[in-house]
Amino acid sequence: MKRHATAIWKGSIKDGNGSLSSQSGILENTAYSFNSRFEDGKGTNPEELIAAAHAGCFAMQLSAFLTEEEFVPESLETKGEVTFKDGNITQSHLTLKAKIDKIDQGKFDELVHKAKTNCPISKLLDTEISVEAELI
Repeated sequence: MKRHATAIWKGSIKDGNGSLSSQSGILENTAYSFNSRFEDGKGTNPEELIAAAHAGCFAMQLSAFLTEEEFVPESLETKGEVTFKDGNITQSHLTLKAKIDKIDQGKFDELVHKAKTNCPISKLLDTEISVEAELI
């Protein structure tokens, strides 16, 4: 399976702007710019998209591991936060709030760690990855 997306950039780094479109159409000419990346301008940015991808991938991987162990998660709310410093992504931090019936803390912690290590986006990222997980 292959997925694709397209980025179009026009102009200089500070004064230019771009758009992102994805194969699925969920992103369609979505704006991004210097201001949306490095300041608080309107639009998205690569780091925000990486944070979303990591949070989504981790939640799905954890759901798969829970399912293998016969636990059905009611909800896995995962926030991804990417730190961009000096031109590098230096950390990806995931914060999870999970509702899962009949799981003990030890098994939960084990599967969270396994998902952190094995989700495809974690494997792709060459940075520090941390997870803060809470059963609610």
